[in-house]
Amino acid sequence: MLNRKYREGVVVSDKMDKSIIVSAEQGVMHPLYKKRIKRTKRYVAHDPKSEAKVGDVVKIVEIRPLSKTKKWKLVEIMERGE
Repeated sequence: MLNRKYREGVVVSDKMDKSIIVSAEQGVMHPLYKKRIKRTKRYVAHDPKSEAKVGDVVKIVEIRPLSKTKKWKLVEIMERGE
Protein backbone atom coordinates (compact mmCIF):
# COMPACT_ATOMS: atom_id res chain seq x y z
CA MET A 1 0.00 0.00 0.00
CA LEU A 2 1.19 3.49 -0.84
CA ASN A 3 1.82 6.19 1.72
CA ARG A 4 0.27 9.24 0.14
CA LYS A 5 0.47 12.85 1.24
CA TYR A 6 -2.75 14.49 2.41
CA ARG A 7 -3.41 18.20 2.83
CA GLU A 8 -6.34 20.18 4.21
CA GLY A 9 -7.08 23.64 2.92
CA VAL A 10 -9.58 26.18 1.68
CA VAL A 11 -10.75 26.40 -1.93
CA VAL A 12 -9.72 29.81 -3.28
CA SER A 13 -10.71 29.31 -6.94
CA ASP A 14 -13.13 27.04 -8.82
CA LYS A 15 -13.18 28.85 -12.15
CA MET A 16 -11.51 26.02 -14.09
CA ASP A 17 -13.35 22.98 -15.46
CA LYS A 18 -12.84 19.94 -13.17
CA SER A 19 -10.07 21.74 -11.24
CA ILE A 20 -9.83 23.75 -8.04
CA ILE A 21 -7.07 25.72 -6.34
CA VAL A 22 -6.63 24.87 -2.66
CA SER A 23 -4.70 27.11 -0.25
CA ALA A 24 -3.15 25.02 2.54
CA GLU A 25 -1.51 26.46 5.63
CA GLN A 26 1.43 24.83 7.39
CA GLY A 27 3.12 25.81 10.64
CA VAL A 28 6.92 25.67 10.54
CA MET A 29 9.51 26.58 13.14
CA HIS A 30 11.86 29.48 12.42
CA PRO A 31 15.41 28.04 12.34
CA LEU A 32 17.01 30.79 14.43
CA TYR A 33 14.26 32.32 16.57
CA LYS A 34 12.26 29.09 17.18
CA LYS A 35 8.96 30.85 16.61
CA ARG A 36 6.15 29.20 14.65
CA ILE A 37 5.55 30.79 11.25
CA LYS A 38 2.54 30.22 8.99
CA ARG A 39 3.44 29.16 5.48
CA THR A 40 0.76 29.05 2.79
CA LYS A 41 1.01 27.00 -0.39
CA ARG A 42 -1.46 26.73 -3.26
CA TYR A 43 -2.22 23.37 -4.88
CA VAL A 44 -4.12 22.70 -8.10
CA ALA A 45 -6.40 19.73 -7.44
CA HIS A 46 -8.58 17.53 -9.68
CA ASP A 47 -12.31 17.82 -8.92
CA PRO A 48 -14.01 15.48 -11.45
CA LYS A 49 -17.60 16.42 -10.52
CA SER A 50 -16.88 20.15 -9.98
CA GLU A 51 -18.62 19.95 -6.59
CA ALA A 52 -16.25 22.10 -4.47
CA LYS A 53 -16.95 25.82 -4.29
CA VAL A 54 -14.93 28.83 -3.08
CA GLY A 55 -14.68 28.88 0.71
CA ASP A 56 -15.09 25.13 1.24
CA VAL A 57 -12.63 23.34 3.52
CA VAL A 58 -11.43 20.27 1.64
CA LYS A 59 -9.03 17.35 1.95
CA ILE A 60 -6.77 16.54 -1.04
CA VAL A 61 -4.41 13.64 -1.74
CA GLU A 62 -1.30 13.43 -3.89
CA ILE A 63 -1.67 11.41 -7.13
CA ARG A 64 0.21 10.92 -10.37
CA PRO A 65 0.59 14.07 -12.51
CA LEU A 66 -2.54 14.78 -14.56
CA SER A 67 -1.10 17.92 -16.14
CA LYS A 68 1.82 20.31 -15.72
CA THR A 69 0.52 21.69 -12.41
CA LYS A 70 -2.21 19.26 -11.35
CA LYS A 71 -0.83 16.55 -9.05
CA TRP A 72 -3.52 16.45 -6.34
CA LYS A 73 -7.08 15.08 -6.19
CA LEU A 74 -10.09 16.08 -4.09
CA VAL A 75 -10.91 13.40 -1.49
CA GLU A 76 -13.72 14.99 0.48
CA ILE A 77 -15.41 18.27 1.31
CA MET A 78 -15.07 18.58 5.07
CA GLU A 79 -16.96 21.83 5.57
CA ARG A 80 -19.06 23.97 3.28
CA GLY A 81 -18.26 27.68 2.93
CA GLU A 82 -20.79 30.49 3.09
